Amino acid sequence: MIEDFETCYRFMRSRDSRYDGYFFVGVTSTGIYCRPSCPARLPDRRNVRLFQSAAAAQEAGLRACKRCDPDAAPGSPAWNRRADVAGRAFRLIAEGEVDREGVPGLARQLGYSERQLQRILLAEVGAGPVALARAQRAQSARMLIESTELAFVEVALAAGFRSVRQFNDTIRSVYARTPTELRSRARRRPGNGRATGTIELRLACRPPFEAESSIRFLGIRAVRGVEELDGSAYRRSLSLEHGGGVVELRPEPAAIHCRLWLDDLRDLTAAVARCRRLLDLDADPLSISEQLGRDSVLGDLVRRRPGLRVPACVDGFELAVRAVIGQQVSVAAARTATARLVERLGEPLAEPVGAVTHQFPTSAALAQVDPGSLPMPRTRAEALRELGALVAAGDLTLGAGAERAAAEAGLLSVRGIGPWTAAYVAMRALGDPDAYPVGDVALRRALERRGHASRGIGEARLAEGWRPWRSYAVAHLWRSLEDEPVSAARS
Repeated sequence: MIEDFETCYRFMRSRDSRYDGYFFVGVTSTGIYCRPSCPARLPDRRNVRLFQSAAAAQEAGLRACKRCDPDAAPGSPAWNRRADVAGRAFRLIAEGEVDREGVPGLARQLGYSERQLQRILLAEVGAGPVALARAQRAQSARMLIESTELAFVEVALAAGFRSVRQFNDTIRSVYARTPTELRSRARRRPGNGRATGTIELRLACRPPFEAESSIRFLGIRAVRGVEELDGSAYRRSLSLEHGGGVVELRPEPAAIHCRLWLDDLRDLTAAVARCRRLLDLDADPLSISEQLGRDSVLGDLVRRRPGLRVPACVDGFELAVRAVIGQQVSVAAARTATARLVERLGEPLAEPVGAVTHQFPTSAALAQVDPGSLPMPRTRAEALRELGALVAAGDLTLGAGAERAAAEAGLLSVRGIGPWTAAYVAMRALGDPDAYPVGDVALRRALERRGHASRGIGEARLAEGWRPWRSYAVAHLWRSLEDEPVSAARS
């Protein structure tokens, strides 16, 4: 987008907040960088430089605007849907991989040398992995400074800084204020953090956003012990690098209220990144609705719910296990079978929150289970054990940095996992915006209700017109079944 300067400048002139996060505006005359929607006076063209990331603007010596807080904008949707090295690296950095393993660890995960990775990210994002991680830490720290009463030592630890001095220097450099000044100027503080044992944050999203639909989707499929739907709030356990945790997500106007209970503050960055991915908060509803809204089959559905997202997951392995269990059974039966698995193999939480009492079973635990002891067909139970063994051995990766083609091939290599399951996992765990589970019974039913009774090849041909957003087309068709009358649903 930033290659088209005139288009970007028009967005700046209109101050359209829908484009915040797509690019960042550097103003050389003032030494700051802003959102496209910044309310400040429009800068002269000759003083404007466009950047693909906040990190790139910081590397150019610019500081964040004090009026529009550009770092708090929703992330660029490109990095969520791209399957190339830059996209995978960006997602891993957002989960704190550089803070935990350094650039060498990030490069190893991606299968590239550090020099190659540096060159790729500079070309695609305008900043290397160190600069991207630094920008991520700065924004995490600011979020905690302004929304909690955590001591600055704890903020530095939670945000991924290696020392308080590094934390102070970075905050001054990026925001031209000390941590104390940022806290004193904060307009609101949703949660205390230190006193209550929780951290409360506001997760921004790109409008429009059908938050209730996403929460409802997750609530219908909630597994006892791991998840619960409490009114409008969705709550679930998290398995993180340094310990466990629980998150509660509640829709607010134009945002999501996020409450976290964490065993270790160092897991904050990863927890927030997973929550954003779970609800698809960085999606591009404008581009999706523009294309799918013109389709004769989907148009009225998209116009009715232009902000519908694809509910994802917080752990790819968990989603794959649940997909295998859910093959050829109802949602209720799958929930029951999965809850029994959790009760048997899941680790109990030290401090349960509401009805959330367990973490989901680990791949190592599932790899050692006796298939004959599981309450499901033998083939499906053996598929679960093989899936656990592959993930535990590192031969199959289903996380944020997974290479999609390799992950799908690995899934299909497991006896008992077919194309439908692989596509479902690609859609909800691997972040593929163009996945399509051909043969899905619910999709077939939704299409039949809309006057398209084609199956197999005909259905796949129909879906070709929805590229590259077939995952979102699936979400709309699934949601259409929930809107039908109760009598029709029962019949």
